[in-house]
Amino acid sequence: MGLLFLSSEESVGGFGFLQEVESLGINYGQVGNNLPLPERVIDLLQSLKITKTRIYDTNPQVLTAFANSNIELIVTVENDMVGTLMDQQGALQWVSTHIRPYFPATRITGILVGNEVFTSEDMTLMSNLVPALVSIHAALVRLGLDQFIQVSTPSSLAVLGQSYPPSAGSFRTELAGIMPQFLQFLASTKAPFWINAYPYFAYKDDPTGIPLDYLLFNPNSGMVDPYTKLHYDNMLYAQVDSVIFAAARMGFGGLEVRVSETGWPSKGDSDEVGATMENAALYNRNLLRRQLGNEGTPLRPRMRLEVYLFALFNEDMKPGPTSERNYGLYQPDETMVYNVGLSALSTTSSTSSASISLTSSATKEAKMGYQSLVYGMFLYLLAFQLFMRRPF
Repeated sequence: MGLLFLSSEESVGGFGFLQEVESLGINYGQVGNNLPLPERVIDLLQSLKITKTRIYDTNPQVLTAFANSNIELIVTVENDMVGTLMDQQGALQWVSTHIRPYFPATRITGILVGNEVFTSEDMTLMSNLVPALVSIHAALVRLGLDQFIQVSTPSSLAVLGQSYPPSAGSFRTELAGIMPQFLQFLASTKAPFWINAYPYFAYKDDPTGIPLDYLLFNPNSGMVDPYTKLHYDNMLYAQVDSVIFAAARMGFGGLEVRVSETGWPSKGDSDEVGATMENAALYNRNLLRRQLGNEGTPLRPRMRLEVYLFALFNEDMKPGPTSERNYGLYQPDETMVYNVGLSALSTTSSTSSASISLTSSATKEAKMGYQSLVYGMFLYLLAFQLFMRRPF
């Protein structure tokens, strides 16, 4: 096996308070005709002490509603819009229309351009992606927002040609041309590599070949990578580390990898093995417990893995098999599909784990103070820039 340069404990700097908030994120999809209004969604998220969420567009109703909620929001450029943002003027106009009017009252922290583009089989879309990323980032720079808003794209785990063992992780050979360009963009802008990782799919495809406990974060013997000797007791962490190794093979071993989507369906069709409420509750409850422990992966144990759970609601208009409409923690009427323990986080007991609001850091108050200070400084600087009539 060739030597790779990897750092197992890189710090993430340069983004101030954006890196200080340590909480589980959740995907707020809206492909449904019976979902609650955004104002109700904010109430639900705040009652659960969830401070990070992602939407799949730039819905102005949502962006407006989230103003002054103190919930960090990642927005998404839809795949069919990517081609229009390759041009820097077009990207500047898009950012000026869809981002700048809402920021900083709405705490937009990221723009994800497209979704699973590298596995879309649309070669035009794929070739448009990096130019669009570059143009959107340039627009943020011009507007003075680049230090607060990161630009990236979420990828399916299918970008990997090999993922087992994690140290053998490598990207598909057909991505050899475009992937280095994308990784270079991430490295130069200090943005993360986002991955949609679903251990459920591995179980659905091979229910007898992979121990269910290994997928659900339940106690199990796990596996040891024969090259690194690192022990893995769950598939999600192995999947993340395989992406880290794949990036390292292309010379980008310092990139942070985050999970843009992961979850488990509570219901499925007859051929969707494992899609049960019991398994969904176990997966998400155990993942939440890991998040409360600020865990990193075996390769990067001291870098807390950022995870966005899929999804907040069951969405009745999503196409595909039954499972696609049953990833939510909540029904559209805001009743729980099953209890993963999030409801306990809305209690006020100072002695309960509920009081840690999805973070187990003992320095939470200090971090919040620092966050407020930096945020206040940003508002002052932004006002000063406007006063000085900075050319846009």
